[in-house]
Amino acid sequence: MMDGFLSFFKNIGGFEYRGEGSVKAWLKKITVNHCLMRLRKNVQHHSELVEGANEPALEDNELFGSMAAKEILELLQSLPEGYRTVFNLYVFEDMGHKEIGELLGISENTSKSQLHRARALMKTKLEHREQ
Repeated sequence: MMDGFLSFFKNIGGFEYRGEGSVKAWLKKITVNHCLMRLRKNVQHHSELVEGANEPALEDNELFGSMAAKEILELLQSLPEGYRTVFNLYVFEDMGHKEIGELLGISENTSKSQLHRARALMKTKLEHREQ
């Protein structure tokens, strides 16, 4: 998110005011794009580690097995937003439940339960996929 704000301020000279709400829309677009780029980069990075490392790169490697990065991304995108957000922060960003709770404005226990539910839902989807 900070990269998005930094990009916003670096490129403020190229901003064209188009009425009320245009600053908010532009900032939102920049921030979302930076977040998506970071997620894509992390999925690619983790995929490369899974394919070439002796140790599993993902804590949930037993869930993903030998899936391609694209398949993992599709599976993650199919999760409800809350589950997906907590899962991404915990697994890909290496954040703890306390940090996630503070960032998202939820309790530590809510973060834990959403992660547990995300894993269970992914496992169910993977089992149905294999059948």
